[in-house]
Amino acid sequence: MKTSPPGTVDEYLATMPAPTRAKLEGIRQTIHEVAPETTEKIAYGIPTFVLHGNLVHFAGYENHIGFYPGASGVRHFADELEAYETSEGTIRFPLTEPVPLDLVRRTRRARARSASR
Repeated sequence: MKTSPPGTVDEYLATMPAPTRAKLEGIRQTIHEVAPETTEKIAYGIPTFVLHGNLVHFAGYENHIGFYPGASGVRHFADELEAYETSEGTIRFPLTEPVPLDLVRRTRRARARSASR
């Protein structure tokens, strides 16, 4: 039996193991605190925050949290991201470490400024 992909962020989070879900909820809450005007949806099969288009995405994986602030978000914070695996538009936070929510907060703000221009 094939299951359908999650249609909401709540449905997506419900599919995650409890420790991963807690980290993802922390990211979600942080973004809502910083930017209550953003809306959320599932895009590309993962939670996405929207403000004048897709702003940031995040997802849970077996060994890490994927945080997707776009290429400009990764470039802007490159010096602070040296401890993390990155690629163009992607930051991987290991599940064995706390998610740097202050960095998530600042990345979201920087992305919102560039999105509103």
